[in-house]
Amino acid sequence: MDLEPILALIKALDNSSLQKLKLTSGDFTLELEKGQTYIPENISEEIRKIDLSRQKPESSIKEETPSKPNYHVIKSPLVGTFYRAPSPDAPPFVEVGDIVSPGQTLCIIEALKVMNEIESDIKGRIESILVENGEVVEYGQPLFEISPL
Repeated sequence: MDLEPILALIKALDNSSLQKLKLTSGDFTLELEKGQTYIPENISEEIRKIDLSRQKPESSIKEETPSKPNYHVIKSPLVGTFYRAPSPDAPPFVEVGDIVSPGQTLCIIEALKVMNEIESDIKGRIESILVENGEVVEYGQPLFEISPL
Protein backbone atom coordinates (compact mmCIF):
# COMPACT_ATOMS: atom_id res chain seq x y z
CA MET A 1 0.00 0.00 0.00
CA ASP A 2 1.41 3.40 -1.02
CA LEU A 3 1.19 5.67 2.02
CA GLU A 4 2.49 8.85 0.38
CA PRO A 5 -0.98 10.09 -0.74
CA ILE A 6 -2.37 9.46 2.74
CA LEU A 7 0.53 11.31 4.37
CA ALA A 8 -0.01 14.20 1.90
CA LEU A 9 -3.69 14.33 2.92
CA ILE A 10 -2.73 14.37 6.60
CA LYS A 11 -0.28 17.22 5.98
CA ALA A 12 -2.85 19.16 3.93
CA LEU A 13 -5.47 18.78 6.68
CA ASP A 14 -2.94 19.84 9.32
CA ASN A 15 -2.09 23.00 7.35
CA SER A 16 -5.73 23.92 6.65
CA SER A 17 -8.54 25.36 8.73
CA LEU A 18 -10.57 22.16 8.28
CA GLN A 19 -11.15 20.03 11.36
CA LYS A 20 -12.34 16.83 9.64
CA LEU A 21 -11.83 15.13 6.29
CA LYS A 22 -13.65 12.03 5.02
CA LEU A 23 -12.69 10.35 1.75
CA THR A 24 -14.57 7.36 0.34
CA SER A 25 -13.58 5.36 -2.73
CA GLY A 26 -15.42 2.09 -3.33
CA ASP A 27 -15.23 0.08 -0.12
CA PHE A 28 -12.32 2.16 1.25
CA THR A 29 -13.06 5.03 3.64
CA LEU A 30 -10.48 7.32 5.22
CA GLU A 31 -11.57 9.66 8.01
CA LEU A 32 -9.15 12.21 9.44
CA GLU A 33 -9.85 14.57 12.33
CA LYS A 34 -7.46 17.02 13.94
CA GLY A 35 -6.45 16.08 17.46
CA GLN A 36 -7.51 12.44 17.07
CA THR A 37 -5.16 9.48 17.55
CA TYR A 38 -7.64 6.59 17.20
CA ILE A 39 -6.41 3.68 15.05
CA PRO A 40 -9.10 1.16 14.07
CA GLU A 41 -8.54 -2.46 15.06
CA ASN A 42 -8.82 -3.81 11.48
CA ILE A 43 -6.02 -1.67 10.07
CA SER A 44 -2.95 -3.50 8.75
CA GLU A 45 0.09 -3.97 10.99
CA GLU A 46 2.25 -2.13 8.43
CA ILE A 47 0.21 1.05 8.86
CA ARG A 48 0.00 0.68 12.67
CA LYS A 49 3.81 0.84 12.91
CA ILE A 50 4.01 4.28 11.30
CA ASP A 51 4.48 7.06 13.81
CA LEU A 52 2.90 9.97 11.94
CA SER A 53 4.17 12.53 14.43
CA ARG A 54 7.75 11.70 13.49
CA GLN A 55 7.38 11.81 9.69
CA LYS A 56 10.01 13.98 8.03
CA PRO A 57 9.27 15.66 4.70
CA GLU A 58 11.18 14.06 1.83
CA SER A 59 12.08 17.38 0.28
CA SER A 60 13.39 20.23 2.34
CA ILE A 61 10.90 23.08 2.20
CA LYS A 62 12.45 26.51 2.09
CA GLU A 63 11.96 28.70 5.13
CA GLU A 64 8.30 29.72 5.54
CA THR A 65 9.06 33.38 6.20
CA PRO A 66 10.37 35.71 3.52
CA SER A 67 14.06 36.52 3.57
CA LYS A 68 13.24 40.25 3.48
CA PRO A 69 10.55 41.56 5.84
CA ASN A 70 8.92 43.77 3.18
CA TYR A 71 8.49 40.95 0.63
CA HIS A 72 5.07 39.47 -0.05
CA VAL A 73 5.31 35.67 -0.40
CA ILE A 74 3.13 33.68 -2.80
CA LYS A 75 2.73 30.16 -1.40
CA SER A 76 1.53 26.99 -3.03
CA PRO A 77 -2.17 26.35 -2.35
CA LEU A 78 -1.78 22.62 -3.07
CA VAL A 79 0.65 19.73 -3.51
CA GLY A 80 1.74 19.23 -7.11
CA THR A 81 4.34 19.86 -9.80
CA PHE A 82 5.48 23.47 -10.36
CA TYR A 83 5.75 24.74 -13.93
CA ARG A 84 7.02 28.22 -14.86
CA ALA A 85 5.51 28.16 -18.38
CA PRO A 86 2.26 26.98 -19.97
CA SER A 87 4.15 24.45 -22.13
CA PRO A 88 7.74 23.19 -22.43
CA ASP A 89 8.47 25.36 -25.48
CA ALA A 90 6.73 28.52 -24.20
CA PRO A 91 8.47 31.34 -22.34
CA PRO A 92 8.01 31.50 -18.53
CA PHE A 93 5.02 33.39 -17.18
CA VAL A 94 7.33 35.68 -15.16
CA GLU A 95 11.02 36.33 -14.60
CA VAL A 96 12.86 37.94 -11.69
CA GLY A 97 12.47 41.71 -12.03
CA ASP A 98 9.09 41.57 -13.82
CA ILE A 99 6.27 43.80 -12.56
CA VAL A 100 3.09 41.80 -11.91
CA SER A 101 -0.51 42.84 -11.31
CA PRO A 102 -3.25 41.21 -9.24
CA GLY A 103 -4.74 38.31 -11.19
CA GLN A 104 -1.68 37.83 -13.39
CA THR A 105 -0.63 34.17 -13.79
CA LEU A 106 2.73 33.45 -12.17
CA CYS A 107 2.99 29.68 -12.67
CA ILE A 108 1.05 26.45 -13.00
CA ILE A 109 0.85 23.68 -10.43
CA GLU A 110 -0.23 20.33 -11.84
CA ALA A 111 -2.14 18.15 -9.41
CA LEU A 112 -3.99 14.99 -10.44
CA LYS A 113 -3.55 15.89 -14.14
CA VAL A 114 -5.27 19.27 -13.56
CA MET A 115 -3.31 22.42 -14.45
CA ASN A 116 -3.95 25.03 -11.73
CA GLU A 117 -2.90 28.59 -12.57
CA ILE A 118 -1.41 30.43 -9.60
CA GLU A 119 -2.04 34.17 -9.78
CA SER A 120 -0.53 37.18 -8.08
CA ASP A 121 -2.71 38.75 -5.42
CA ILE A 122 -0.78 42.05 -5.37
CA LYS A 123 0.94 44.51 -7.67
CA GLY A 124 4.69 44.24 -7.30
CA ARG A 125 8.10 43.23 -8.63
CA ILE A 126 9.21 39.59 -8.67
CA GLU A 127 12.28 39.51 -6.41
CA SER A 128 12.89 35.78 -6.40
CA ILE A 129 11.49 32.52 -7.71
CA LEU A 130 12.02 29.97 -4.95
CA VAL A 131 11.21 26.77 -6.89
CA GLU A 132 12.80 25.10 -9.91
CA ASN A 133 10.71 24.24 -12.97
CA GLY A 134 9.33 20.68 -12.71
CA GLU A 135 9.91 20.50 -8.94
CA VAL A 136 7.26 18.93 -6.70
CA VAL A 137 5.92 21.49 -4.22
CA GLU A 138 4.12 21.03 -0.93
CA TYR A 139 1.04 22.80 0.38
CA GLY A 140 2.09 26.17 1.82
CA GLN A 141 5.57 26.08 0.29
CA PRO A 142 6.82 29.57 -0.71
CA LEU A 143 7.00 29.97 -4.50
CA PHE A 144 7.70 33.68 -5.15
CA GLU A 145 8.87 36.71 -3.22
CA ILE A 146 7.33 39.96 -4.48
CA SER A 147 8.16 43.56 -3.50
CA PRO A 148 4.84 45.40 -3.24
CA LEU A 149 4.47 48.53 -5.40
